[in-house]
Formats: sequence, structure tokens, C-alpha cells
Amino acid sequence: MKLLLSILIFVSSILAHNVLLQPYGKQCFFENLKANDELALSFQVGSRNPSNPEQHVVDFYITSPKGNTLVKRTNIAHGDESVKAVQSGKYQYCFSNEHSGRSDIDVSFNIHGVVYVDANDPKADTLDYAIQRLSVLTDEVKAEQGYLVIRERTHRNTAESTNSRVKWWSVFQIFVVAANSLFQIYYLRRFFEVKSVV
Repeated sequence: MKLLLSILIFVSSILAHNVLLQPYGKQCFFENLKANDELALSFQVGSRNPSNPEQHVVDFYITSPKGNTLVKRTNIAHGDESVKAVQSGKYQYCFSNEHSGRSDIDVSFNIHGVVYVDANDPKADTLDYAIQRLSVLTDEVKAEQGYLVIRERTHRNTAESTNSRVKWWSVFQIFVVAANSLFQIYYLRRFFEVKSVV
């Protein structure tokens, strides 16, 4: 039973988070960090609407427990940010759609927390360090895969939109060519028509 619970907690902790930002909306999240812990976060912005191929952007920022802005990125479509905690406390990171109110924006993000291990600490085990490093690398691979999935979705939406436009342009061209052919047949028949006076 404990093994099943441990596996369930582990699987739920490695899943990417998805947030749907409403027009002029903002979503904030909190992480409790101890001094020297590192908060690493990667995110990708997209759209759930397949008919909208444009790349959306958001504003992203991280603030310290005292309210100081540590990281601020504006009009960004994807990113990898990390912050080393100087003090213990609740760190806040936010995604904002306040400058672009046209449509909903889908944000997928992964959080990679690195717990600080002091190398001079005699209690620190090298196996623990190796496991933490392996965990960090695995999380980075998973985050990169999530990023690639969203990029593929964005590119697929762009390709489908382009294919639709090309299809309708081709149909329009067929009608123009058919109308031009009918006009030429009519004009040439009238031009070569022999008019006789009775």
C-alpha cells in the first residue's frame, strides 16, 4: 500500500501543469523554499484554438518573500528560468495575460526544485547527491518533451491553417479559370460568327 502511494505521489509530482489564462488574466503560484534551494521553472505558451496559428506571449515574473522582483520577462513565448533562494520563505511566480486581451492563452509549465546539499556536510551522502542530480536531469528531459509537444501543436495549427487557405485559394482559381474559359469561348464564337444579310 505504501509503495502504491509513493508511486502515485511521484507520478503526480512529475506531470506538467497547464493553465488557461483568460483575457487580461493573471495566475500566480507559490513555492516554499529554504535558503540555498533552487527554483527552476520551464514554460511554453500556446493556444488551444487550432484555427489561431499565431504565437502568443505572456509576461512572467518571480518575486521573493519580501516582494522584490527577482525575474521579470515581458512578451515571452517560452522560457527556462531559475532562482536561487537567498532566504527561506514563500516565493511567488506569475503568468500574466494583462497586456493581450484578445484570446485565452494556454500555458504549460514544469517546476524543478533542487534541494541544496552542502558538500562540506559530513552527513551529505554522495549517493543522495547523485540521485538528486539524476532527478534534475530526468525532470529537464521531461520538461523538454513537454515543450516539444506544445511546439508541435503550434506548428500543426499553423500548417492546418495554411493548408485550408491554400485549398480555398485553389478553389477560387478553378472558378476564375472556368469563367475565363467560358468567356473566351463565347467571345471567339461571336468574333468568328459569319453575319449574312438576307
